[in-house]
Amino acid sequence: MSSLPLCVDANLIIRLVADPKDEAVRQMWEQWDADRRQIAAPTLLYYEVSNALYRYQHAEMMSSTAARLALKAALALPIRLYGDRELHRRALDLAERFSLPAAYDAHYLGLADWLGGDFWTADRRLGRAVQNDLPWVHVVEV
Repeated sequence: MSSLPLCVDANLIIRLVADPKDEAVRQMWEQWDADRRQIAAPTLLYYEVSNALYRYQHAEMMSSTAARLALKAALALPIRLYGDRELHRRALDLAERFSLPAAYDAHYLGLADWLGGDFWTADRRLGRAVQNDLPWVHVVEV
């Protein structure tokens, strides 16, 4: 059991709350809970989660009721949010360093780096872009 916090991104949370058949993410989350791991994310997490759920609803991949239930489940997760000014600086540096298409993802990387913990994502594109240089980045496979 590690006492270091781990950082998760919106892609992972969406898989957890919007796809009940996603055994990989559910089992991983249950293990983290059993190990009493502190889960962290930047404050932008729930903005991204609600946007993704809205997009699913708008594309008729999810009903309005299902989207609201998934958001309720996401908001109930024991995730500590961080929104410190230094995190934005770190995100800008990391986005530039790895030529990321947007700085949003870099906030998660910056937080994990700052906390000294692992970062877990369901975004394979992001994982491929940084894993060679950042061994603490882990991608949840399908």
